[in-house]
Amino acid sequence: MIVAGFGLRASATEAGLRALLGDVRPGALAVVADKAGHLGLVALAKRLGVPLCAVPVAALVAGVTPAPRQPARYGAMSVAEGAALAAAGPGAVLIAPRIIAIDGRATMALAKRNPL
Repeated sequence: MIVAGFGLRASATEAGLRALLGDVRPGALAVVADKAGHLGLVALAKRLGVPLCAVPVAALVAGVTPAPRQPARYGAMSVAEGAALAAAGPGAVLIAPRIIAIDGRATMALAKRNPL
């Protein structure tokens, strides 16, 4: 299963988040727990018919992309990558590192559980 992890600002829109996905059809969306109530992300999960996984900050998995402009409480690496990896489960691997929305309001990364 592919998990799309998101990092986002309060001003991110459902349309902007959907644009990040492109043609990808994830089996779940993931976000850090304190952003799990974001209206655009909740609406996107509902529209896609997939669960929205709320990942506690302490459970974020270190990704590969530094994120120096995010709040310190999330650590130094991409929240989108960390949420995707954590929600995909043990042995998950990034299949697409963090990308940034054109408007800069959100980021997204894709992870998949390693079948080995």
